[in-house]
Amino acid sequence: MDYNFKTIEKKWQEFWTQNDSFEPSEDFSKKKKYILSMFPFPSGRLHMGHVRNYSISDAFARYYRQQNFNVLHPIGFDSFGMPAENAAIKNKANPKEWTYNNIDYMKDEFKSLGFSFSKKREFATSDELYTKFEQGFIIDMYEKGLMYSQKGLLNWCPHDQTVLANEQVIDGCCWRCDTPIVKKDMSQYYFKISQYTDELLDSLSKLEGGWPKQVLTMQENWIGKSNGLAFNLFFDSASKEKLNNAFESFNVFTTRPDTIYGVTYTALAPEHKIVTYMIENKLLSDEVIAKIQVMKNTSSIDRQKEKLGVPIGINVIHPLTKKEIPVWVANFVLMDYGSGAVMAVPAHDERDFEFAKKYDLDIKSVIKPFDGEVKGDVAFTEIGELFNSESFDGQNSQESQKEIIKYFEDAKIGQKTTNYKLKDWGVSRQRYWGAPIPFVHCDSCGLVMEKKENLPIALPADAEITGEGNPLERHPTWKYCKCPKCGCDATRETDTMDTFVESSWYFLRFCASEANWQDEAFSKEQLAYWMGVDQYIGGIEHAILHLLYARFFTKVFRDLGYLDFDEPFDRLLTQGMVLKDGAKMSKSKGNTVDPDAIIKKYGADTARLFILFAAPPTQELEWNDNAVEGAFRFIKRFYERSANVVKRDAIPKIEHSKLSKEEKFARQKVYEALVRANDVYKERYTFNTLIAGVMEAINALNLQSNSDVWSEAYWILSSIMEPIIPHVCYEISSKYFELANLTPQIVLDEVFVQDSLMLGVSINGKRRTEIEVSIDATNEEIITLAKEAAVKWLEDKTIIKEIVVPKKLVNIVVKG
Repeated sequence: MDYNFKTIEKKWQEFWTQNDSFEPSEDFSKKKKYILSMFPFPSGRLHMGHVRNYSISDAFARYYRQQNFNVLHPIGFDSFGMPAENAAIKNKANPKEWTYNNIDYMKDEFKSLGFSFSKKREFATSDELYTKFEQGFIIDMYEKGLMYSQKGLLNWCPHDQTVLANEQVIDGCCWRCDTPIVKKDMSQYYFKISQYTDELLDSLSKLEGGWPKQVLTMQENWIGKSNGLAFNLFFDSASKEKLNNAFESFNVFTTRPDTIYGVTYTALAPEHKIVTYMIENKLLSDEVIAKIQVMKNTSSIDRQKEKLGVPIGINVIHPLTKKEIPVWVANFVLMDYGSGAVMAVPAHDERDFEFAKKYDLDIKSVIKPFDGEVKGDVAFTEIGELFNSESFDGQNSQESQKEIIKYFEDAKIGQKTTNYKLKDWGVSRQRYWGAPIPFVHCDSCGLVMEKKENLPIALPADAEITGEGNPLERHPTWKYCKCPKCGCDATRETDTMDTFVESSWYFLRFCASEANWQDEAFSKEQLAYWMGVDQYIGGIEHAILHLLYARFFTKVFRDLGYLDFDEPFDRLLTQGMVLKDGAKMSKSKGNTVDPDAIIKKYGADTARLFILFAAPPTQELEWNDNAVEGAFRFIKRFYERSANVVKRDAIPKIEHSKLSKEEKFARQKVYEALVRANDVYKERYTFNTLIAGVMEAINALNLQSNSDVWSEAYWILSSIMEPIIPHVCYEISSKYFELANLTPQIVLDEVFVQDSLMLGVSINGKRRTEIEVSIDATNEEIITLAKEAAVKWLEDKTIIKEIVVPKKLVNIVVKG
């Protein structure tokens, strides 16, 4: 019984391929499970994070197949995006060729790991067929008013000639070429996700119990609903004159109307229209303009690191006290939240306090602790008692908010308002390797949708990719076309889609019937059967954007009439990162582990066993070479000990009461492992405890030699371990049971009926020995056995007290 993993794994991988073992059935009368991992970007090689993700999903898929569920466990490739374009520039390769070569390599890796993915529903988001369906959706969204175009200030790299996401701006520079970015006013396409803010927020309650609380909280905070007071701050006469009477006021929003009397300055975002007007009309000095430009060229993330500001020589009037308040430009004020202007209350806001201290601005306290004095060295942000607040003095600050809002509304100088951090989703990207936006610009007709019968609008294969600008804009022929409406000469939109668009509906594409794969993006019949996804698995880093956008798209598709549900993922498991030497694996740190090397040395089952045994899925996993070796040794032992099994066509019939103590114990440990397995898949996800239970069972089996007990044990253990180490379990199950055991296993109550138990024996509270007693032994019988076992500790001692703690221990108190 030599464990030759190379032979075993190749054998069963070919068997599964030849028999289409993992294709879901079209029989919709069967109970179903849709198990899905977040699909990968085809970078060329799997990393251990991939192996962990897909080992978890594969364990679920294989388990539910055993339980007679119809299982959909698909895989695809999130294949558009900047990495492919960057690789093309670096290697002077075509992005499509680079991408699809990588996909082929990764598919071979999936096979080598024994992942039970459906092959017939596999696709890449850069497939022209996928683009065709997506472009059709985009046209429908535009016609429904859920997509629009307008100008906006975007991060622009003047060297690479492209828009950058905030996350791609590092210390104010392009992440790729280190060129300082600028804010550029450009036309941008947006999805109207703001139309769904309340529903996205409210329906989070439907996901409670199925999604991690942390993810629900992150999404709630990202949407950022806040109620408060909105009002206008009017300029004094001198400031209006300085502004050439172009502006009378600007709007601000606050969630703390109780602090209104503590306002000592107000701040505008560097991109605010008033600031822009003052710059364009040279109403500011060159020095001030330069400082503002630095703020504008810094990403919103980097702006939070150090508070910077500059006064711009104008004032507004406090709406209640009528005092003048200076107007500043501050880097911490963002145009994409509220109106791009804030009232600043340094005495009661830490950010405002830090800014006021830095620039020596007034600080006025208007709330004090109920039982103490105001401290001027820190901002007081707790609930307290109002003072310096005219008629509101003495009120509870929290309770006063409604009254102050009512005061503003009655005086018609403000109103109760709800704001959201979530803004409409900008989806335009100035790059080649993405899905073209299916719009046409016509001098006569304006912006026109392409006709659906002309889809897909595919990328030109001969685009010149240099890394500078958008290749589609420079292409000599691709962008020139006829207007779909009037037939005149026109030009295509050269922006491509943000790749988050592709990943926002891919899970629906897997619900397409094989017969109509070419004709429809998904089938309503298949959607009704398969959706929602019963178990979704992916990294916590996708907790906000991808998961939020996928929820948004599902609600949009519902409103477009494509489907009749509004949440895509019933249960979500966010797996922890794989670490080595205490840090996330990365090429830059030089601490990566190549899955291919592990498979070559130890086999796929070893890689899978280690990755699921080393830590619970939701926790971080520290790579350990010794533990990998240990996983291999266990599988080798597991396989070789199967030599004690006698070939069977059914599970052996065993009379438990006639077994020896060792045989009963071994049988009990096997069934305890089975109970753990069922619990893991339904509730806990702790595969490590399942595996530990099997290890305990193997150790217990080694203490006896009953062939029936061995055969029963392997009938069960090779079944419950098949989702984790499928190759070796298929080999064992085929050899001894003709695969008949890969079905739901029955837990026998009789093995848990103990006829004896072990009790510890303590002398004066210190454990000395243990005794085995009958399950129905009396206290007197237990004490007698305990004294006999502890006789050497009782010599020359006087027994004062004898205590029996039921089913746990005996304590004998002595003196002398």
